[in-house]
Amino acid sequence: MTHTPLVTLSASGTGLILDVAGPALPRVLHWGADPGPISALPAAEGQALLPSQGDGWFGRPVLDGHRDGSWEPARFEVSQPAKVTVRAGAGGTVAVRAADPLAGLELGMEIELTPQGVIRMRHELVNTAPRPYVLDRLACLLPVPAHATEVLDFAGRWARERSPQRASLRQGVWSRENRRGRTGFDAGPLITGTDGFGFGSGQVWAVHTAWSGDHVHYAERLPDGAAVLGGGELLTPGEIRLGEGESYRTPWVYFATSAAGLDGLSHRLHAMIRARDTHPATARPVTLNIWEAVYFDHDEDKLLALADAAAAAGVERFVVDDGWFRHRRSDDAGLGDWYVDADVWPHGLHPLVRRVREHGMQFGLWFEPEMANPHSDLIREHPGWLLADSRRLPRPQRNQHVLDVARPETYAYLLGRISSLVAEYGIDYIKWDHNRDLAEPVHDGRPGTHAQTSAVYRLLDELRARHPALEIESCSSGGGRVDLGILERTDRIWASDNIDPVERQAIQRWTSLLVPYELIGTHVGSARAHLSGRTTSLGFRCATALFGHAGIESDITAWTAADRAALAEWIALYKELRPLLHAGDVVRVDHPDPAAWVHGVIAPDRRRALFAYVQLETSVAQRPAPMRLPGLNMSAEYVVRAIPGEISGPEQHWPDWAKAGELRLTGAALAEIGLAAPGFTDRPGNAFLFTLG
Repeated sequence: MTHTPLVTLSASGTGLILDVAGPALPRVLHWGADPGPISALPAAEGQALLPSQGDGWFGRPVLDGHRDGSWEPARFEVSQPAKVTVRAGAGGTVAVRAADPLAGLELGMEIELTPQGVIRMRHELVNTAPRPYVLDRLACLLPVPAHATEVLDFAGRWARERSPQRASLRQGVWSRENRRGRTGFDAGPLITGTDGFGFGSGQVWAVHTAWSGDHVHYAERLPDGAAVLGGGELLTPGEIRLGEGESYRTPWVYFATSAAGLDGLSHRLHAMIRARDTHPATARPVTLNIWEAVYFDHDEDKLLALADAAAAAGVERFVVDDGWFRHRRSDDAGLGDWYVDADVWPHGLHPLVRRVREHGMQFGLWFEPEMANPHSDLIREHPGWLLADSRRLPRPQRNQHVLDVARPETYAYLLGRISSLVAEYGIDYIKWDHNRDLAEPVHDGRPGTHAQTSAVYRLLDELRARHPALEIESCSSGGGRVDLGILERTDRIWASDNIDPVERQAIQRWTSLLVPYELIGTHVGSARAHLSGRTTSLGFRCATALFGHAGIESDITAWTAADRAALAEWIALYKELRPLLHAGDVVRVDHPDPAAWVHGVIAPDRRRALFAYVQLETSVAQRPAPMRLPGLNMSAEYVVRAIPGEISGPEQHWPDWAKAGELRLTGAALAEIGLAAPGFTDRPGNAFLFTLG
């Protein structure tokens, strides 16, 4: 532990330089590529971590609040020397305590540079005065340089999550604000970068708020040229009211930068996520989820046969989705009644669980704990348990309302029922769903999104404490709750309810900007996609689902013997490749043809790689552009082989080198010259997979 006015932290090519001399709050003098040892700092004033108008800041406020309408602007001064821990070449931490006695507030700041070069930051505000303090806003921010001229963020909706959109970063605020009570279909890091940045080029800076409720990300450029990235929880007026001695702590806000484009950003974030103590340590099991196989039509004999077929194909985890509990023959009744429906399952789930275990598979079960149907025993008995103004409920979504999980009785009921079922059936895995927005979420007469999100986190934490081997998937109408807050408590996310492989290519590409493949559920569906109605080949569906935590969502008992055999071959391929897929660096090639994508995974030691060429639309050019493969060891020689079978599309359209069996090229040749691509220019809906080793 050291105390110094100038703090320099560095890790994995990222540098952070802070002025912590005091008495003012710390200022950021540099955040970006590690500048190495410097004898003098050429920067001027730097950017305060919590700027105020009194210090000359006229941008978006970072701290806003009042005392029942009276306003005393805060001017914090450091109350004790900054506590600094420096890990040589591996980052470090800075902790600051400050106070403003006149405003009656104390502030704690935590800044960490992780060994992977990612910054995370959070603040804590304490009311030290007798009068209540109403907090309206407390954000975290970092400066970005003048040459950050573009901004990238995401649009999104159900079944079309995370669609990228770009714009110039001009003067003013570019703000993405989510008020849906969950992370959102459009949520992702907000990114600024140099002009024309891509997957493998340009410098980028990103912000992500690790919070599963209302939140904000923004980029702002001021008239003086200064620019910042910021993020934090988005508070509703009156939501946080601090009595004397009470405190509010922001979620962790993550900041990452890369001089190697968006892929470099992903490499940092993935490395940090994989270094967590809670990161799944076992091979990600092939999963069959029964939803698109049977929907609500649960039948014991049918599902026993499906379990048999799943085991024969090589499935390792069998998940029973919505429809197993009381009164649940459609989505308009029963939600909240977490008791096995004896009319459908006269012997409980025990016969199915027993069969699943006999096959050596894990057993998983679907829950949607935060929701309830009005037509349920739960709401008939406890109408006051809803997160709403009981005098006028908001409009239902999917025939359901939100339960007030912050209410002690609701929390106790959910914890008791879920924990009891996990214990009774030895459940290995929960698919935890969340199928509506939080509209007018009233809790004890005040806005309740913060309390609800915190209570859900506590519920997840307590379940995992009681059942340490339990794994949980975060699903929210598909990919509506994907953030580092929920991932502290879950083991995978469901990227989208849409498993049409054409749509999934884009959804998985942009979801994996933040989340590594092993945490993204990717399933092979039926030939005709249930949502889009599009028909695709089994090979293309398998090629798409390979890049993730792979599984199946279809009634495979109705498949032909040939298709079941092909499915089993794909499962064997996934099991062979998952050590590479779930530990390697993601590469998304800046390919010149927008109709065809090239992406892959390269092993950390650069000795092995897997790539896919994906034809999504017909190409304008008759001849496909060569596939140039960045990220390899430039001096190493690689043996390149096509993966045989339907997963690589019609063989007659393969390039000549693939038909010949193999090709030997150096990493430099593959990066600079590239490989001939398959002739799929007029055949969208095909993929071509190949390995390098």
